[in-house]
Amino acid sequence: MRLKANDSILIGLKVSIASVIMLIGLCSFAYGQKEKKDLPPRAISVSPEYTGVIVPQGEAVNIDLIVSNNGKENEDIDLTVTLIPKGWKAWLKTYNFGVTGVHLKSDTKKSLILRAQPDKDVAPGDYTFEIKGQTRDRKLTSTSQVIIKLEEKKEGKKPEGVNIVTSYPVLTGPTDAEFEFSVEVENKSDKDDIFNLTAQGPENWDVNFKPAYEDKFISSLRLKAGQSQTMAVEVKPNPWAKPGQYPILVKISSPKAEGQVALTVILTGTFKLEAGTANGLLSLSAVRGEQASLSFYVKNEGSALLANVKFISFQPEGWKVKFNPDTIEMLAPQELKQVEVSITPADQALVGDYSVGLRVESGTPPKADKTIEMRVGVTASAAWGWIGIGLIVFVMAGLVFLFTRLGRR
Repeated sequence: MRLKANDSILIGLKVSIASVIMLIGLCSFAYGQKEKKDLPPRAISVSPEYTGVIVPQGEAVNIDLIVSNNGKENEDIDLTVTLIPKGWKAWLKTYNFGVTGVHLKSDTKKSLILRAQPDKDVAPGDYTFEIKGQTRDRKLTSTSQVIIKLEEKKEGKKPEGVNIVTSYPVLTGPTDAEFEFSVEVENKSDKDDIFNLTAQGPENWDVNFKPAYEDKFISSLRLKAGQSQTMAVEVKPNPWAKPGQYPILVKISSPKAEGQVALTVILTGTFKLEAGTANGLLSLSAVRGEQASLSFYVKNEGSALLANVKFISFQPEGWKVKFNPDTIEMLAPQELKQVEVSITPADQALVGDYSVGLRVESGTPPKADKTIEMRVGVTASAAWGWIGIGLIVFVMAGLVFLFTRLGRR
């Protein structure tokens, strides 16, 4: 078969494109291999993003720290703050917990935070901190320094350079919820500036800062002169916090300006119900057409008061289910109450096992509920058993009588 000229051209183009793609792939692979070969066998570094910062007297500071593995091997790196000036506290952390070491794969890096907090009586001046990173086998070490300059606060000067606005300073919700405030920060000065972000909240609460519509956490904000930017303040309450009103003070400061905004979280508590039996068994034997009873408990496992606790049943057609009491007006946190449930199978129910659902729910918004499933074994009445035995005895007696009469003949 002879190919047309157009077909030949098309095949040639396809072959050329495939060759180009293969060549690009080989070049990329070779380039990647070359880059990998250029790495030293082992190398680490620990370096702060800013080696010198200025903060107002008495205020804590968060400084971003970059830990890098620049070698071909994966490394476990132990981290310590080896030099802490007198009157200061300093430690390494992520946004949620303290850190003493990191694992880094070849040619990767990780960002941490150096948290430095002075006592109230620490005088203005320059204070040097030293951070040390060392591989687990102690063969590689990297150290770096940060100089924090404390400046004396000057009253009446700083609030003029920054403006902080939030549309919703008060948020309400259950204790196990996460709250996110939207805060707009404006640099009102005529110069670019870097603002340090700090927050004072209740003990054991997590308060973090995030850029708007992003998941990463930040500890500082860079703003150009006259620029404004929206950020999020994420608040996670202590799981054991009681219902009530909790203030959070957010401070935004630089060497030239500072401002603050008051936020409030109103906790309504957690809403959780638990139900079950004392021995954990969820089964019951009942005679068809006759009432059988079982005792179960209802417990408020949350931290908020539950009101108007009701009971609902899901049973086969013709069955009857009653609760005593049929409602609980108030159930305090961690309070437990006993409830009697009476189940009456239908008169025509067949012998066997049936499922009956018992649902407990509160009328307090947001609602809490719990459903348990009971297995009910239905049996026939004992009277029918005796009737059956009587019939058997009667039949046996009749047979004996017949055999006796027939035997005489």
